[in-house]
Amino acid sequence: MNQPTESPFEPRRKTLLPVGYFRYSAVELLVALALLLITAPLVQDMPFGDLVEPVLLTLVMVSAMLAIGGRRQTLIVALLLVLPALAAKWVHHFWPDRVSPFVYLVPGTAFFLFVVAQLIRFILRSPTVDANVLCAGLSGYLLLGVLWTPLYMAVGRWNPAAFAMPAGGTMDGFTALYFSFITLSTVGYGDIAPVSKAARMLAPMEAVVGLFYVAVLISRLVAIYSTPPPAQSPPSERQ
Repeated sequence: MNQPTESPFEPRRKTLLPVGYFRYSAVELLVALALLLITAPLVQDMPFGDLVEPVLLTLVMVSAMLAIGGRRQTLIVALLLVLPALAAKWVHHFWPDRVSPFVYLVPGTAFFLFVVAQLIRFILRSPTVDANVLCAGLSGYLLLGVLWTPLYMAVGRWNPAAFAMPAGGTMDGFTALYFSFITLSTVGYGDIAPVSKAARMLAPMEAVVGLFYVAVLISRLVAIYSTPPPAQSPPSERQ
């Protein structure tokens, strides 16, 4: 007895994988980033305020992992990058004298680079513009500022004179985040200036990457929005 054949014009049912099929949208990632950027500096001087920053950063990293983890392979790579970064961050928080903050630098930077690359890939391959695409674009831009923050902190720790700062200021915590975003947005208030060669290399690099990101993002969104969707032919004509 002949078995019925599946029509090539009918969509195949997707089999959900046991790991990696669940995917958050970029909206949750954008909300987590907003909480980090708004809440962390406000509670920094409060009791237990130093605990809020690693908690919010953990929320951002987990949200980022889920936002790009729609495919099994992508989720596995994200897990391999985020687990050592989170472990180094929390171990340094509870035992700062035993673990150097530089341990977080390599896996944390690699993870955020991977996330930004996946978000850009998602935007470039999206056929339409919707809320998820817009949130992915905004999240990618904000993650660039978060990405450069530990790099500035590392340069400031290696060389305390790497940045010209107000008296008593150090490139640590929210100061590094603040300098990263005013550099990314090319605002440049002038209160903090890069002095060492490493700092002068990182700052213009971040500004250039930010400008190219915005230019590519806007051009892609305009191209997607202005391109009409392809007209679907009737089933009789497709057959």
